[in-house]
Parts: sequence; C-alpha cells; structure tokens
Amino acid sequence: MVRKASECSVKINEHMRGGDGSVKLTSFISGPEELLGKGRLFSLITLEPGCGIGSHLHEKESELFYIVKGSATYNDNGTEVQVEAGDVTIVEPGNEHGIANHTDSVCELVALIVYQ
Repeated sequence: MVRKASECSVKINEHMRGGDGSVKLTSFISGPEELLGKGRLFSLITLEPGCGIGSHLHEKESELFYIVKGSATYNDNGTEVQVEAGDVTIVEPGNEHGIANHTDSVCELVALIVYQ
C-alpha cells in the first residue's frame, strides 16, 4: 500500500496539552488498526516558532520523537534538553515529556506512540 501525502489527514491542535500556540499534526495512518493494535499515533508534528506541546504523562505507552528539521527544547521528566535535527527522544511508560519551539525557525518531528 502507498498513501500519498495528499491523502494524509491534517489537524491543528490549539494549546496542545497546555502548550503555547498551534500544533499541526499530519497523520501517516488512518487509524490505530494500521499499527496492528500496538500503537495509536504516527504523525509529522510541525511546531511554528513560539509553539509547543505541554508536559504530559504517558501511563501505559511510550512516545518517540525523531527531529526532522530545526531545533526545540524537550522537557524530559522536568529536565530541559535542547534537541535538533537527527535527535531521537523516548518517553517510557510512567514518565512525562513536552516540547517547545523557542527558536525563530520551524521545527518538524515525527512522533510515534506505541503501547506497553
């Protein structure tokens, strides 16, 4: 199967998880069934300057971010870490994370949520 870029759904989340501004999510999957019951999200996330996803807890799932473009400040269980293109972040079950773009350039990352 091939899913063309034009077939991916796009959603704008305002103040996602309490973060600043608008976050654009371009979903690569049409639903969790495409991850064979092992996850629920596989998306390109676009963070414009000044925008971010607020810190939030993952209880029975992990989320991975692969930074495709730009840089951002990643909140890793309360510790802020600068991430840039090529970096990967992982939040394990029982931990929290968030990410914010405090730069003047767009940050893009691929996000994948998998179940424990």
